[in-house]
Amino acid sequence: MDTQHSRRVLIAGGGIAGLAVRRALHQRGLPSLTLERRSVQADAGLAINLPGNAVRALSQLGLLDALRETGSPVRRREYRTERGRLLFTVDEDAFWGSETGPHCLRRVDLQRLLQRDLSRDDIRQGAGIASVRQDPQGAHVELEDGATEAGGLLVGADGVHSTVRRSLFGDQVLGAAMLASQSWRFMTPNPGVEAWTLWAGAGALFLLIPVDRGEAYGWVSVSTDRGGSADPAATRGAFAAFPRLVRDTLDAALARPDAIYHSPLEEVRIPAWGRDRVVLLGDAAHATAPVWAQGAALALEDALVLARLLAERSDWNDAGAEYERLRRPRVEHVQRMTDRLSRTARLPDWARNLLLPVVGPRSYRATYDPLRMPAI
Repeated sequence: MDTQHSRRVLIAGGGIAGLAVRRALHQRGLPSLTLERRSVQADAGLAINLPGNAVRALSQLGLLDALRETGSPVRRREYRTERGRLLFTVDEDAFWGSETGPHCLRRVDLQRLLQRDLSRDDIRQGAGIASVRQDPQGAHVELEDGATEAGGLLVGADGVHSTVRRSLFGDQVLGAAMLASQSWRFMTPNPGVEAWTLWAGAGALFLLIPVDRGEAYGWVSVSTDRGGSADPAATRGAFAAFPRLVRDTLDAALARPDAIYHSPLEEVRIPAWGRDRVVLLGDAAHATAPVWAQGAALALEDALVLARLLAERSDWNDAGAEYERLRRPRVEHVQRMTDRLSRTARLPDWARNLLLPVVGPRSYRATYDPLRMPAI
């Protein structure tokens, strides 16, 4: 490999994880080439909730002021029963502090932020990876159009169904999330919610988060025993006992089926996140159910840690192993807390409603307290 490419990082995936790696590398003065198989960005109309650790990571990427100019702050959480009774609230501003308080914005706006003030000369759309090979100096990829690219390291930031992960470890079966069997996402006119608000029933969850411009982000999940299927219209019965606000909002979303995105709840828990000059990052390495909204947050942190390691060393042979050593404890903490709350969500209504006013605030603190510490 020539000297020009020996310090270049190839990034598979131009979504949030890949763009975060690209920006973090740029901050450190390291060149990269991002290869995105799609010709256009996906899920542009949907939103994403960013807990405080994600906001801190964006601040470290130089984007805090720009973030505050779009979307909406999330200052409070409300957990309610399927009948609408308030179980408990969380003052997120008080927990995280005003500087790094949670924020909700459209995914496309987050993608634009991550590309802010950067040239697009090092991003290639419509560049799917066909195969990967390594040598002692780096990684080489062949693209679906027959072109080849080389770099000192390949970062697989290509999501739950990662091509790079498959090239390393084969077709490992993805794990199904414990939370539920099916979920859907959509944008809707805000029916009047002012906080992150979750209604929970037996095997059915309904979440609304205010975004901006009079809209809210909706997320719905249903377990198989409540009639879960890939057809969102089949979920209506699971929400028959929920408040009118929920049922009317669901009906309005179902009236626009093309604007509802099916989201199978799949998890990635694998024993290794890379090999030699290929590393996995974000969902490709550790996708988890959206219980604590840590998908993007962990990916942003991954990017910062990996970029720092690569900038600090001339030999990248063990950079991937060191990155995994630093990041895995934090990820496994999120996975443990995800499993714990998922088990609570599957309790009978009476037991869950009895326990959550006490267990819920404790779980929130137990999950997020360690995440208030900076990743780097």
